[in-house]
Amino acid sequence: MLRLTILAVGKCRGTAYEALVADYTRRFTFPVAVHEIDERKPMTAAQLRHRETTLLIEKIPSGAYTVALDPRGKTFSSEDIANFLRQRQEDGTRDVAFLIGGADGLTDEALTVARLRLSFGSMIWPHLLARVMLVEQLYRAQQILIGHPYHRG
Repeated sequence: MLRLTILAVGKCRGTAYEALVADYTRRFTFPVAVHEIDERKPMTAAQLRHRETTLLIEKIPSGAYTVALDPRGKTFSSEDIANFLRQRQEDGTRDVAFLIGGADGLTDEALTVARLRLSFGSMIWPHLLARVMLVEQLYRAQQILIGHPYHRG
């Protein structure tokens, strides 16, 4: 069974985003884990992005197919995401990890680790909202794969 891991910079605890992420993750039929990275040590913006990258990469499950959210990446329809997950299941991938950067995005190192760069379009979204959007689209993809009417175009 395919396992999904979302690795994200920043904490959404105590926000409206937390409830939305929790609501969607409860609905999945396959395992979904959300891990948050929150570095609180004082450092420059460049140092912080480097540290966040290190923490994200350390959390990637061994052998995972890694996807980075990046505004310069490929845009997918909901059906494309479903097909992507189907392909990962068919090729025997056990884990798919999604990386979401903080306010300053992901470093080149994080983007290099990723096998796919996924974009939600040319607009820039707040990183906490991007987390909700990703979880919803993954849930929608699951529903497409099982033929559930949740997904209506």
